[in-house]
Amino acid sequence: MAIYDLRPWLSTPETITSCPPGLECLYQTNQLTVCQYFDPLGVLRKFETSKTYEILNNQGQIIYFAEERNNCFLRHLCGFSRPFTITIYDNVGRDVLALHKALKCSCCWSRCCLQKLKVEAPPGETIGYVYQYFHPFLPKFKIKNENKEEVMKIRGPWLVFSCLRDLNFNLLTLDEEMVIGKISKQYSGFVRGILTNGEKFGIQFPFDLDVKIKALMLGATFLIDYMYFELWP
Repeated sequence: MAIYDLRPWLSTPETITSCPPGLECLYQTNQLTVCQYFDPLGVLRKFETSKTYEILNNQGQIIYFAEERNNCFLRHLCGFSRPFTITIYDNVGRDVLALHKALKCSCCWSRCCLQKLKVEAPPGETIGYVYQYFHPFLPKFKIKNENKEEVMKIRGPWLVFSCLRDLNFNLLTLDEEMVIGKISKQYSGFVRGILTNGEKFGIQFPFDLDVKIKALMLGATFLIDYMYFELWP
């Protein structure tokens, strides 16, 4: 069971040529907030239930709703390493994005355990990938387009498990010389962190960034959440 709020939905934007259907609202923003629903059942029973999220624009309007889809057995047996499909849909219930992660152990010390996320928009049509790549100390990812060509990189902080401050995963140019955006795991406070298992992320990027890369950054946010901030049931 989730606790729903009363924030307004963004009205359906007009169709934009060359934009995957459903991603039009990403043209209109340079900031997203991803809020996981507070799940009392998961807190009280310490049992990992399917995750659900709201995705808001820079005006606090809900533009998408996201839901993890897999079975109870895998959620409980595999924990944060579980495979998942996250479906993201808009205010009229149209599926606009699908995120797919395969079953793979999370271990930053092994090259065979590096994670990968496939992003589809609309579901069934691949627009790109998020690949973890090996680094002994830092979380690092490559954002690739539908042809698996590198377009951006993401670099996270060294103390990624710190819970007393915001943690920034910076969006970088391919040469890693310029920061052009970031994914921030927002510190929710000690008491709230103990009483709930909800997470909150902020995403920032330029207004004129390719809408597909914006969608891939959104997908990377979910992968980062599962890799570094998921608790075993």
